[in-house]
Amino acid sequence: MADQFHFDPATYRDMVIAEVPSYATLQDEVARATAGVDVTRLLDLGAGTGETTRRVLSRHPHAEAVALDESPAMLRHAMAGLPALQTRVGRLQDPLPAGPFDLVVSALAVHHLEGPGKADLFVRIAAVLRPGGRLVLGDVIVPADPRDAVTPVHAEHDRPSRLEEQVGWLRDAGLRPTVAWQHRDLVVIAADSIPQPGTGSRSASSKGG
Repeated sequence: MADQFHFDPATYRDMVIAEVPSYATLQDEVARATAGVDVTRLLDLGAGTGETTRRVLSRHPHAEAVALDESPAMLRHAMAGLPALQTRVGRLQDPLPAGPFDLVVSALAVHHLEGPGKADLFVRIAAVLRPGGRLVLGDVIVPADPRDAVTPVHAEHDRPSRLEEQVGWLRDAGLRPTVAWQHRDLVVIAADSIPQPGTGSRSASSKGG
């Protein structure tokens, strides 16, 4: 997958589906992994045309959504279908919008970062999540079996990591990760922010990991 900043919003979805046949399922599983969290405010990182945001909002229709992407054109496209969407132009390496958020989601964006960049992003996400909040990450990984590497990646732009590396970085960031779904080289990870004693939580369910 190439640099999203240069994608045409009008053709982006068709292009991704052509490259990632399980794209729709991945998006469904990202949305499904948000279940059990009381969401009033969510952040979508690398939001693109808003596909992930729309699916998550279908499950949390009263939530306030903030979409971050480095492409103003992508964000304008997202707003066309989500007029109440708040948008922020920026890269994943930039400071995140101010929290707290009940939910942070990202689909097919974090793999553009090198390993240290992913680890740093997870620390910054943990800092803007409320206690008991959740990060849901759907992305391409380096699979354990090379035969499962079916999603096209481009050396110039894509830096997928192994699943166990990302789980470790999430734990190092103070989150509690669980693999919610996996198919070949695609994975959805739900990582909960652990409530501190006495803070309580609005999460209706908690996943261990």
